[in-house]
Amino acid sequence: MQSELLLGLIAYTIATSITPGPNNLILLSSGANYGFRKTIPVLLGIVLGFSIMIIVVGLGVTQVFERFPAVKTIMVWASLAYTAYLAWRIGSSDTIGQAGKERLMSAAQAALFQWVNAKGWVMALTAITLFAPSNSFTSVMIVSLIFAMAGLPSVSIWSLAGVQLKKFLSTAQRLRYFNISMAILLMLSVLPILKV
Repeated sequence: MQSELLLGLIAYTIATSITPGPNNLILLSSGANYGFRKTIPVLLGIVLGFSIMIIVVGLGVTQVFERFPAVKTIMVWASLAYTAYLAWRIGSSDTIGQAGKERLMSAAQAALFQWVNAKGWVMALTAITLFAPSNSFTSVMIVSLIFAMAGLPSVSIWSLAGVQLKKFLSTAQRLRYFNISMAILLMLSVLPILKV
């Protein structure tokens, strides 16, 4: 991969990984409710799951959508349903003390969430189209590796921001409002897929 293309890929990866979206809202909420340590599996699941998704997209899964349009429709509805479930889990979390006993999702759930994450699909398709147009195994692997390496620190910022918010959310009422706000924002983040 040429150095200019590689720099463009790194810039694209950081810009898209650090901007708000379902993954980052989940990480912000998890950091605030459960702390950074319990959010690490979610972080790793997101990064690993997305890196695998890049590979699968780069090696041709989009042909399935072209050949079987119903699969795309099913994925849109699955995305909405699972995001609504996560929003409910976030919005119904009562206190930091209660939330400290568990975590929002496991690493496997976070990895699987990438397959119903609308922003993730847009990022993956765009990255492959722009930075691995030949769909060669090497170029697809480079895109996946860059997303893993640059994505981890980018999404970690959201978890750390949530941890910092924990101090402000020390009262049950503030935490409740925060969790409800995060749930609403999470649902709003999937509205663009309704146009797909």
